[in-house]
Amino acid sequence: MIPRRVAVTGIGVVSACGDTFGEFWTAMAAGRSAIRPMTLVPPGSLRFPNGAEAAQFDPLRHFEEKEAGFLDRFAQFTAVAAREAIRAAGLQIDVALGRRCAIVTGSCSGGQTTQDNNFLSLYATKGRVSPLTIPLVMANSGASRVSLEFGITGPVYTISTACSSSNHAIGQAFWMVRNGGVEVAITGGSDAPFALGFLKAWEAMRVISPDTCRPFSRDRRGLILGEGAAMFVLEPLDRARARGAAVWGEIAGFGMSSDAHHLTQPHAEGAAMAMRAALADAGAAPEAIGYINAHGTGTQTNDATEVEAIRAVFGAHADKLPVSSTKSMHGHALGGAGALEAAATLAAMRSGLIPPTANFTEPDPACDLDVVPNHVREAEFEWAMSNAFAFGGLNAVLVFRR
Repeated sequence: MIPRRVAVTGIGVVSACGDTFGEFWTAMAAGRSAIRPMTLVPPGSLRFPNGAEAAQFDPLRHFEEKEAGFLDRFAQFTAVAAREAIRAAGLQIDVALGRRCAIVTGSCSGGQTTQDNNFLSLYATKGRVSPLTIPLVMANSGASRVSLEFGITGPVYTISTACSSSNHAIGQAFWMVRNGGVEVAITGGSDAPFALGFLKAWEAMRVISPDTCRPFSRDRRGLILGEGAAMFVLEPLDRARARGAAVWGEIAGFGMSSDAHHLTQPHAEGAAMAMRAALADAGAAPEAIGYINAHGTGTQTNDATEVEAIRAVFGAHADKLPVSSTKSMHGHALGGAGALEAAATLAAMRSGLIPPTANFTEPDPACDLDVVPNHVREAEFEWAMSNAFAFGGLNAVLVFRR
């Protein structure tokens, strides 16, 4: 079968920057950071005070109370974002299409809120846990909810590869549609890490910034955790055009690699391998890329290593290639981060506006790229790349085309 071009026809978002894709992109295009003092854990309980919480999100606006109780926060995000994406795509899923539709999601940590509450119940209060604990904690509960809600009976599964989870999910869904394995895919990722026990584990790693996330800046002090979800409708471009659907862009290539180096320390060679693989899959020359949405966590090691990898892949073109990290605005949503960044990249490509690296203060010689500091930039480009590099040395890179 001749590989099919794959269009993105629907996008849905829940994030610290807003509860819809439109609100999210408005914040990105304004360079407005949603990093603020946390409210989901007791004040003073952690050495770091700030996060990027989806503060506007109210589950009772989207679910009946009993229904909400069967879904952890991260799965609620997944379902709400998927609804928006499917509605925006104008997709009618009947029995026949449901059989030819896939759902592929990414989640790093699954139901952390449920897990934390039940550990508290077990060890501090009641001495027991809820019988719903397992179905709420499982990382595939968001994907399963979308399947149940829309009657999707094709392949449904969840990928957990730490901070690369979403990109791995989107990439595999893209390949399934391109190769004719399914007709439509609903894909993306979600995480909700603001549970005290999980945050304490992050605190122990000493990689969280005490103030804000300033990727590529010389005085960067670490990442800021975020939460949320982004979901996408993927379908063959010919099908989208035939039914008159709006097209946000194409997914043109996907590449992945493993560093085989270290559990937590990134490796430039592995990152470069994934970028080269994505370019080869897309049939795009490095010089074609007009924007990179970087992994850009704001840690000293990650940012410098990513710049090294970009220079290895793009050579002299790297000097004129805009590279920004939107984690400076929506935080690091772990398994949901790649999906949020894919949404930002597609919107940037279609609108001709590059979202900035917010909170930037001073250049770092180790990060000597055009990092689009602090202010949105007008730029027309046909091709873009979005990077995700995870603990465990797992790398996943997407290439988009306007």
